[in-house]
Amino acid sequence: MTDTTSTNDADGERLDSAEQRSAVRERYSRIATESSSCCGDDSSCGEASSAKAQKLGYSADELDAVSGDANLNLGCGNPTAIASLEEGDTVLDLGSGGGFDCFLAAREVGPDGRVIGVDMTPEMVEKARENVETNAATNVEFRLGEIEHLPVADESVDVILSNCVVNLSPDKPQVFREAYRVLRPGGRLAVSDVVLTAELPTDLRADPTSVAACVGGAASVSALEAMLTEAGFTDVSIEPKADSEEFIDEWDDERDLSDYVVAATIEGEKPATESRP
Repeated sequence: MTDTTSTNDADGERLDSAEQRSAVRERYSRIATESSSCCGDDSSCGEASSAKAQKLGYSADELDAVSGDANLNLGCGNPTAIASLEEGDTVLDLGSGGGFDCFLAAREVGPDGRVIGVDMTPEMVEKARENVETNAATNVEFRLGEIEHLPVADESVDVILSNCVVNLSPDKPQVFREAYRVLRPGGRLAVSDVVLTAELPTDLRADPTSVAACVGGAASVSALEAMLTEAGFTDVSIEPKADSEEFIDEWDDERDLSDYVVAATIEGEKPATESRP
């Protein structure tokens, strides 16, 4: 049975699961239904969007490689850069949004590989499917579903990606259990996300906007390490990125959120030989 309260709720001051999911779905539905992730034909806006993406770790070549409006600049890193993808891999992206990381992964895995994106927002899935046509990406598909309950078969995936999405979940241990379930033995997790570096003020912890904007639901490095280990992952590594302050301090006009969170790479492996009961 899934807990009906937030897994981060140590003091009763956080949103419950239903409120958190509602806030996240509403925010990303609104973003998906906007006419454009930028400003139409305004070249200066396009340049600003490109500069922001490069701060996150994307190269100019990667940005040029994907057509349409798949890049919504909603992440906090470039998970494909740490995933070490190989030709023929099957890749799963948790919270795939407009599909940008999926299309980059598709370039790496080639025609013999496969990329699956899962997102809980119908409008995002619709947008991503339109981008499949725009990019003629025959080895990419998008499915509607929650990352706590993945519409993916057991042991069918080689690599799991995610970009600033796990923090949005009210049940992060369940996300990692599901990730473990769908990975093949020897499979790996390569995630970009935000982690807590200091206790959040109460108003941020309980604010739906803060939670949906990748701040209020963040967990600490030690908490995430414990979740991954308990799910069965080995070789767990969580590496904060000090230079993420460069873009995190732009997330709020009233305070510097880099005082509380930092972007990080989160990695783990499913043992090649299953040892769990």
